[in-house]
Amino acid sequence: MFIKVTRDIRLPDPVKIERYRHRPELGPGILFFSGGSALRDTCAELIQYTHNSIHVITPFDSGGSSAKLREAFQMPAIGDVRNRLLALADRSLHGYPEIFRLFACRFPPDGDQEGLRAEMEEMIGGRHPLVAGIPDPMRKIIRHYLQLFKEFMPPDFDLRKASIGNLILTAGYLDSRRNFDTIIFIFSKLVQVRGVVRPVVNKYLHLAAAMEDGRRIVGQHLMTGKEASPIASRITDLWLASDRKKPEPVDVPIRRKMASLIEGADLICYPMGSFYSSLIANLLPRGVGRAVSRNTGPKVFIPSTGGGDPETFGMGITDQVRCLTSFLRRDDPDADSCRNVLDFVLVDLARGNYRGEIDRKTLTRMGIEVIDTPLVSDRSHPLIDERLLVPVLLSLA
Repeated sequence: MFIKVTRDIRLPDPVKIERYRHRPELGPGILFFSGGSALRDTCAELIQYTHNSIHVITPFDSGGSSAKLREAFQMPAIGDVRNRLLALADRSLHGYPEIFRLFACRFPPDGDQEGLRAEMEEMIGGRHPLVAGIPDPMRKIIRHYLQLFKEFMPPDFDLRKASIGNLILTAGYLDSRRNFDTIIFIFSKLVQVRGVVRPVVNKYLHLAAAMEDGRRIVGQHLMTGKEASPIASRITDLWLASDRKKPEPVDVPIRRKMASLIEGADLICYPMGSFYSSLIANLLPRGVGRAVSRNTGPKVFIPSTGGGDPETFGMGITDQVRCLTSFLRRDDPDADSCRNVLDFVLVDLARGNYRGEIDRKTLTRMGIEVIDTPLVSDRSHPLIDERLLVPVLLSLA
């Protein structure tokens, strides 16, 4: 398949793919606005071709064990950052399987606090089976941060269902004076992360939404349909708030470092996943939309398939595109079109199960081209197959 951008592009481009496969350290800087686990398999495929991908992660998760850490320490959510670091780690690294098992481990939901604290003491002492098998110096670093977490931990902190990886990263975050970059750098070196992972902002904030039926929802976990019933009304607005009880919008700017990452990316990808709580949430801080519009590379939106995203209640692909570009242009109202924030919508109309119809004429008038290409395989159906998706993204970059 060939498409016209400013040059002819073959999708996928076998020459490009082979070049990147042989020299992934020279691969393109594809930037993803995302959160959660939707890109886990994509990351595992991607690092075979590029070690320069950039992952802007939402730190607003308000459910599960992340909520306990957020409330105890008034901090951003760290779980999605942990997931993405592990997804991008070098799996050939000595000790990777052992580290992965430890960081993916959770304390049981029905354990008593005394027993859970005793188990953490075993980890700190290096006697626990999950820690004992990790080679040095990684084992010493992990034990050190678990000891720090024990010292930071409030006396009444509930360890049930706590992610061990989250506890370790939280300790590093607190020990580095609440600097996310420091602990991300240390852990990236520890497991040889093949890419850049950053939270969009380093702030303790809450996600709030206005619904078409007049209700307000405060908390990311109430939107995803995972910890609460799926929403039954369309989301009409989304914003960041500093107070859950008084969820008024707050103005939160991104740092210059984040703006530079966005502006310098070879390709910007708005990927599949939770549409509002993972994608749109990343676009809310001031400066994101302006940085995107200053990037001269291609920008591509990949709608979720399978009808599995409850956050897009009442929305077809065209509605999602309008919403996406609207949030991006809020930050750059002088833009006279969508051309500088979105170029392509990537779909598989033959095998993908999308909500609603796609209005090609409307998208064309908006300056957006629909690329219809195989993305869903027998193996992945009804979801997108990372082995089909990654070559297309690499070819567009």
